Order: sequence, then structure tokens, then C-alpha cells
Amino acid sequence: MQSLIGEIYEGKVTGLTSFGAFVKMANGETGMVHISEVAATYVKDINEFLTEGQDVKVKVLAVNENNKISLSIKQAAPAPAPSNENQSRRPAQSSNYQKNNNRNYQNAPQKPQQQTNAPMSFEDMMAKFKQESDEKISVLKKSGDFKTGTRRGYNK
Repeated sequence: MQSLIGEIYEGKVTGLTSFGAFVKMANGETGMVHISEVAATYVKDINEFLTEGQDVKVKVLAVNENNKISLSIKQAAPAPAPSNENQSRRPAQSSNYQKNNNRNYQNAPQKPQQQTNAPMSFEDMMAKFKQESDEKISVLKKSGDFKTGTRRGYNK
């Protein structure tokens, strides 16, 4: 039975190396989980995360022309809930920016946020970013605070 890319299978760790783990899936095929695909955090020593004989869920990432199967444990696991820790890593913005930002966007149309558990593809993220950017630019243009492109001191 051939593994389908994107499918999640049950498996058992059959071997550990410094670069990853070999997993025999329930369908009888064996694939490799690269060390970067073991956990959502940095993995220095794979033995801290996996042991031989451990049951795991794996997602099939790719099957190459030699029928070697690339697997991921971290992509098979449900996405962790966002924490406040990520927000604290964001650099602080100046108070002028925050005042201008609040003034310019307080009348902007608000769209309901869609909550989904599925990760967005890169194309979806780029489309969302472009749409949000276009909306912000149009609000700035309407408010008259949009820069004209001249440098200070040179607009005489």
C-alpha cells in the first residue's frame, strides 16, 4: 500500500540516529522523520523526545522517486494554542506611532476574525497580508496622513 502525501498514519519508532528517526507505519511502510520535524521546538538530542518502540502519529510530507518517505511528527500533532509569550517578544513601538495608529484605524471597518485550526498555506497568508495592507493604505489615504514621498527639509 502506497502512502498518500498529507495523510496522517500511526507508526512505531524503529530506529534513532543523530539526524532523525525511522518509523514503521501501520500500512507496513517505513519512512524517516528528520530531526527538524520531531517537535515544534529546537531538538538538539532526539533521544530527549523519542525512544525506540514508541508509538507516534506521523504525517507524510513527500515520497521521492526511490520511494523514500519523508515524515513529520510535529505536523501530525494539533497546533498548539497561541500564548501570550509570543506577544511579549514583539518590539515595542513608539507612543507616537501608537497614537497615530489608533486615530487612523478607529473608524476602519472591522471584519469578523475567522478562527480555524488548520494552518494557512503560504499563498493564503500572502493574500491575507496583501488585503489587510491595502485596507490600511486606503484608510491612511482617506485620513490625509499619508506621506507624500518628500523628505523633511527638502520640500522648499
